[in-house]
Amino acid sequence: MQDVISPIQIEKETIPHLTFKNDLPFDQDPGIRNKLEQATHLGNIGKVKFHIDFYSDSGLKSVQTTIWATGKKFICLKGGVWIPISKIVDIRFV
Repeated sequence: MQDVISPIQIEKETIPHLTFKNDLPFDQDPGIRNKLEQATHLGNIGKVKFHIDFYSDSGLKSVQTTIWATGKKFICLKGGVWIPISKIVDIRFV
């Protein structure tokens, strides 16, 4: 049985201080791109917030925020904060 790791809840403003250099093996949701695009749409039309679970070099984190843009390799949150898509574990409604 695999241990379940709970993410550490952080504020969006702390993300620019995190690093994303290490490759950490994890099972990413195969539908993550579709979820991100839907969340971006909802964020832009209704300012809907989501929980985003992701890995930084210091471990599993979770942030509650609106996604403003989804690119090829990164998502952009309000205030120009970026998270690499390759590090996102899951996204869900608040």
